Amino acid sequence: MKILLMEDESKSNGTMFPLLKKHGYAVDTAGDEEAGVEMATTQVHDIILLYRSFPCSNSISFLKKIRSLRINTPVLFLLEKSMPKYRIEALDAGADDSLAKPFFTGELLARLRALSRRKNKDFVGDNICAAGLTLHPLKGKVIKGNQSIHLTMKESLLLEMLMRNFGQVITKERIMEKVWSYNSETNIANIDLYIHYLRKKLNSSNIKTVRGVGYFLQEDTCI
Repeated sequence: MKILLMEDESKSNGTMFPLLKKHGYAVDTAGDEEAGVEMATTQVHDIILLYRSFPCSNSISFLKKIRSLRINTPVLFLLEKSMPKYRIEALDAGADDSLAKPFFTGELLARLRALSRRKNKDFVGDNICAAGLTLHPLKGKVIKGNQSIHLTMKESLLLEMLMRNFGQVITKERIMEKVWSYNSETNIANIDLYIHYLRKKLNSSNIKTVRGVGYFLQEDTCI
């Protein structure tokens, strides 16, 4: 699981990063709103852990900003104080859950696991459903309406990544890491080619390009 940790180290003494690493999480860190928004919009994360001291105006601003950009990554808001008005403000701004200090490490980890399951709520068995498509990754085929479309291994991996993160921009670098494992013999331009293949096979304009950054699968009604 990959986590984006928003942590004000000047107030928290950087306590969360070593804890998360100790329990096997991959962690990206951002110390302010601007850096956090940039990382949330250019990389793929399973969960955003927002850990700030109050007053929390910057945290609320960050939440509203990423939700306005259609970043649907689950957010766990860690509160310095257990006060209802802070919980309400965080949840109204777009947080999925909140946890106030002091808390047990076990409860924090359990809530992270619960949010991860919630993110994957559209997965049924080995199938993935998004944007009007149903992908069968193990079979290398995708269902669109009454149509069954066979995919190559790379096409299937690429489409799976887009569907698992539908509505979120995935950078070309991230795609290279997950689909091609940074093979030195593979040119990053191959991603454009495989996106072209997918669009042609799916006869779809739902795969959108963010020029100079990457791609995302446009949200649609799942059928």
